[in-house]
Amino acid sequence: MQPTRARVVDKAQAGWMGMGRGAGPKALGFFKILAVFLCTFQTVSSSCRILKCNSEFWSATSNNQHQNRPEDPVEFCTALRTYAHCTRRTARTCRGDLAYHSAVHGIDDLMSQHNCSKDGPTSQPRLRTPPPWDSQERSDSPELCHYEKNFHRHAAPPNYTHCGLFGDPHLRTFTDTFQTCKIQGAWPIVDNNYLNVQVTNTPVHPGSSATATTKLTIIFKNFQECVDQKVYQAEMDELPAAFIDGSRNGGDKSGANSLKIIEKVAGQHIEIQAKYIGTTIVVRQVGRYLTFAVRMPEEVVNAVDDKDNQGLYLCLHGCPQNQQIDFRTFHSQTPETGLRKHGAGSNAPSFTPKMAGAKCKEKLPVEDLYFKSCVFDLLTTGDVNFTLAAYYAFEDVKLLHSNKDKIHLFERTTDLGPGNTASQQDMVFTKILVVLMCLVQCSAVLL
Repeated sequence: MQPTRARVVDKAQAGWMGMGRGAGPKALGFFKILAVFLCTFQTVSSSCRILKCNSEFWSATSNNQHQNRPEDPVEFCTALRTYAHCTRRTARTCRGDLAYHSAVHGIDDLMSQHNCSKDGPTSQPRLRTPPPWDSQERSDSPELCHYEKNFHRHAAPPNYTHCGLFGDPHLRTFTDTFQTCKIQGAWPIVDNNYLNVQVTNTPVHPGSSATATTKLTIIFKNFQECVDQKVYQAEMDELPAAFIDGSRNGGDKSGANSLKIIEKVAGQHIEIQAKYIGTTIVVRQVGRYLTFAVRMPEEVVNAVDDKDNQGLYLCLHGCPQNQQIDFRTFHSQTPETGLRKHGAGSNAPSFTPKMAGAKCKEKLPVEDLYFKSCVFDLLTTGDVNFTLAAYYAFEDVKLLHSNKDKIHLFERTTDLGPGNTASQQDMVFTKILVVLMCLVQCSAVLL
């Protein structure tokens, strides 16, 4: 017969891990594997709540591990039953989801190994209480884990850039290029040596070409003595104030507090501060959908190993040309009676351009691109929450953008090259026109 350790390895290789009695720390290893599933495979439905179930179980069982206390069989079985109950509640919306099915099989194995009865008390989810060495208030992070102190001790302050994604969806890149994009499905918006950010956009109504962000995944990569790898994931109607492992900072390293999550408004607004890379991220849920904004030093923005083969990085390069929408043309073609919406959202109010403009002006008095994005979203979706999405996106720009003279944007740009704004294109065209006029005049004089 195989020893217990060998059987554990075999089961881990089969896709999930089973443990013998008393293997509390190993039991938590199963959920590290589950976290990998969560990051690797997209959920079939944004309503699947396996992430929440996983986080609640981790929070309920991680105290014993961190405090080196022996596992309490009664508590562990109670936590398992609670976890099983959570997966049953979300079963209908998680059909076909690999992380969900992996969790269900893993729970069954753990209950069998620990002789847990399926009938018995369950517990309410609780947040993990960090031990003293994991305090969120700790301020003894090494200088290495403070970007400005470490990288710019003898130089000028870093140049900070901003990127934001909101609404149907509208993208403001690190180069202040503003685009409206289709980008249905999963797309990477940040991809450098320190972190990855991916958004998933789904149709606002069945059959609609209008999309909005329903899922956001942020992976902070392991960095020296500052932070362990951490994964944050938000979904529609689920904006947690913790990473998927239940923690709220960078882990067990001495500089862990250089990465932390701050809940501004429960379920609506969180801020992630990554001081070790000088980065601040703001995630909001407005209505049913998510918005994203980031402030990041140029040095971090451009920290990529192979720029020539980097692939998509929407915040840096913008949306592919075939995914862009020119909403100025859209506005000019919109009838004064408004658009007729189809599908499940057809009961939403229908806005005329005049009505949409008046509604957006309540929150956005300056007719810049945020105002025009608001009008576009009301015309395409009929959802007044998109007014707030544009408003909060602009508020985040005011908070995060380093150049206050560039807060408002009035020219939509289409060229994908960094820094190739519409105004720059106009200047080039003007210079060419002047040269041609000079040549014409010179020719006339010579003749």
